[in-house]
Amino acid sequence: MKYPIILNLFLLISCFVFSQEQVIKITKISTGKEIIIKENKRIKIKTQDGRKLTGRFSIEGNSIRIDNELLELDAIAELKRNPLLTSILSSTFLIYAGSLAIGFGALIGVLVDSTAYWLILPGAGMVFAGAKSPNFNRKFKNDGSWSFEIINLSD
Repeated sequence: MKYPIILNLFLLISCFVFSQEQVIKITKISTGKEIIIKENKRIKIKTQDGRKLTGRFSIEGNSIRIDNELLELDAIAELKRNPLLTSILSSTFLIYAGSLAIGFGALIGVLVDSTAYWLILPGAGMVFAGAKSPNFNRKFKNDGSWSFEIINLSD
């Protein structure tokens, strides 16, 4: 009777120990608002020396690894979420809408009125913006208004 109780207690304790995951907690210093980004999410980082890194991050100690580069939290100048679905949908929509504007501008310009060629300019801008893969998510800057910290989050 004693062994099943000890086994259940051991399993319960090991479940609590291994269920903790590390996250980046971003805190707005003036208001105390906290934002949590879980490990293995896609982010964009700009470092203090100007390098730009994009990809999934993992936490190792008090630093993060992204694109096989280990970064301390103090080396991050800007951090931004970069969800894959949002990136794909926004860039696809902009390229598709820009292509339609270019096509209709050329077609109407040839068949109806030559002033419709002006539709090609915003269409080209939309295609260019879609090719640059826009990210409309908020940017968290490490300039004193936001603080970054790694914490353990238990489920």
